[in-house]
Amino acid sequence: MTDPRFNDPLTRRQLLRRAAAGGTAFTALPALLAACGGGESAATETAGGTTGGGKPQLKSELNFSNWTYYIDTKKPTTFQQFKEQTGIKVNYYEDVNSNDQYFAKVQGPLSQGKGINRDIFVSTDNSRFPGLYVSQNWVQELDKDLMPNFANLVDAQAHPPFDPDRKFSMPWLSGMDGIAWNEDLTGPVTTVEQLFTDPKLKGKVTVWTEMGDTLGLVILDNGDDPSKVTDESFDRALERVKQAVDSGQIIRFTGNDYVNPLAKGDLAACFAWSGDVAQLVADNPKLHWGVPEKGGIIWTDNMLIPLGGDVPTASTYMNFVYDPKISAKIAVETTYISAVKGVKDEAVKIDPKAAKNPLIFPDDEILAQLHQNDPAMLNNDDYVTKWQEVQGQ
Repeated sequence: MTDPRFNDPLTRRQLLRRAAAGGTAFTALPALLAACGGGESAATETAGGTTGGGKPQLKSELNFSNWTYYIDTKKPTTFQQFKEQTGIKVNYYEDVNSNDQYFAKVQGPLSQGKGINRDIFVSTDNSRFPGLYVSQNWVQELDKDLMPNFANLVDAQAHPPFDPDRKFSMPWLSGMDGIAWNEDLTGPVTTVEQLFTDPKLKGKVTVWTEMGDTLGLVILDNGDDPSKVTDESFDRALERVKQAVDSGQIIRFTGNDYVNPLAKGDLAACFAWSGDVAQLVADNPKLHWGVPEKGGIIWTDNMLIPLGGDVPTASTYMNFVYDPKISAKIAVETTYISAVKGVKDEAVKIDPKAAKNPLIFPDDEILAQLHQNDPAMLNNDDYVTKWQEVQGQ
């Protein structure tokens, strides 16, 4: 489903303008991570720690693949701080548009035991892909001797199903699945039912290519439990998406590339990730985002070191971003949720309003609205095939 509206990325100047808004307050939430980097004291104040007797030689550059709208930009940036501390330059590639597209791009070389010219890439736990990378031995173990700040990982994130001992991964940031809308084109869009059937929205709606994100919200809207998916509840959700596609209500399945059409007014409403829209509000205050009335989905993106990546250099960078001061800067500017202990105390030093921003530090009311998807759904090959067929793949 090609459409020129989805091929015009936001410029770096626009990204910087969004970042200038910092921790803009918003219409809705963040996440299921109990501590969420709250007021706990950090286990260590040290970031970096890359030199010393007997430690491995580090590369002068680190190649990092990530999603768009997912890093701080106010000077000095954390990349600049990292280079100042370690001498290592970060080459940052915003080339992850969706988990499945990135997997398709790297699967070939990794399956042949080859590198992908990256030292770190990011993959979301609300998909089957982190588990695939680990089970296929396509990623390398972290060097925890270079990571004293590993102790700053919040307890709620310590044992994910795809990597129970965090041998291969560290959380980057977490966020929420919800609905965004443009008030110039529509009133508030608060349910999946409205998004899928309101005639005023027809032809101006998108959903994600990500099965877990899209179907998780639809399953909730159906009154079913996304954490315990049955064949019946899966098929009910899939059929609703198919009907919305067939009727012309949904015009496209997207990755992160929904952002520019939403910002420009080409979309009236869409499934959207929490922090993305919070950043776009700096340029367009007519944009809004919220958790659907029947609930949202919480997810975490995870840093991994692919085959061919430099483990000591990548581990050094992961240690750096687990300094609460560094993680707070990234969380405040991106409006996503940190998994680092002590980050809230540091965030309020950057922006006193940050502590009250529910997109960064969710309260109990918001947490009660959030759910996690059934890993069995995400890893069911039959479900994946059916989902691809609905997208016309």
